[in-house]
Amino acid sequence: MKRNIQEEFTEKLTEAMGDGFSLRWETDSKGVITGWCRLRDHHHITNVAWIVASLGGRVITITAYKTKDVQQREVHEIAYHFDLDGCTCTVTIEIPRDSGKVNSITPILKSADWTERELQELYGIKVVGHPNPKRLFLDETIDEGIMDKLIPLSVAMNGATTKTLWEKVLAAISQEGDVK
Repeated sequence: MKRNIQEEFTEKLTEAMGDGFSLRWETDSKGVITGWCRLRDHHHITNVAWIVASLGGRVITITAYKTKDVQQREVHEIAYHFDLDGCTCTVTIEIPRDSGKVNSITPILKSADWTERELQELYGIKVVGHPNPKRLFLDETIDEGIMDKLIPLSVAMNGATTKTLWEKVLAAISQEGDVK
């Protein structure tokens, strides 16, 4: 009998959280199965980790980014990408930027270790209960959350360099018919 990991994951998630999530599964033309899940309460990420562990799954990576919630408040959105028997399931949570805290899943899934440490170091998200929260990359003198403070060069330059470059490219095209 072939295992239906989507069905197992969905059943366990429903048992643990009732209707505290949304979930959809997609299968592409090559048979690759992908799940998309959003938790209504970010504290339930540990429940998901226990479910993934019980199914023999692992963390592939964790991605953080800034966005706005439905009330237009700034939040960090964190996407946990899990491997479940060859299927990828992305579980997304939102945490308020002013609290900036999420529970660690590393004690449950060791494969979350480095990416959770990156969340702390690069985004300033406090990962509560991480067994080894020391930095991976940045010197201790650099403030945590550096990704929240970086300004893209295009913003800093207000597009002046890009505009000048494209003006030169377009001028060359109009003069010579193509760019050399």
